[in-house]
Amino acid sequence: MNNLWKAAAILSGVGIYIAVVIFLCLYIGGLVDDYFSLGGKGRLCGIILGFPLACYSVYRQLKRHGFV
Repeated sequence: MNNLWKAAAILSGVGIYIAVVIFLCLYIGGLVDDYFSLGGKGRLCGIILGFPLACYSVYRQLKRHGFV
């Protein structure tokens, strides 16, 4: 039963973690986009770079806790 609570605690934050990482990359891409006047390409690059970064970070976290 203890492992169930540990797993639930770790996995419950995965979706929020992914959303936060993608949002931060999107925000930084927006700042770059505004600074260099790229016409939306900075935000697109933020999403494109943010999603794999979030997935890799979640994979590392799950591997560290023994889920993968």
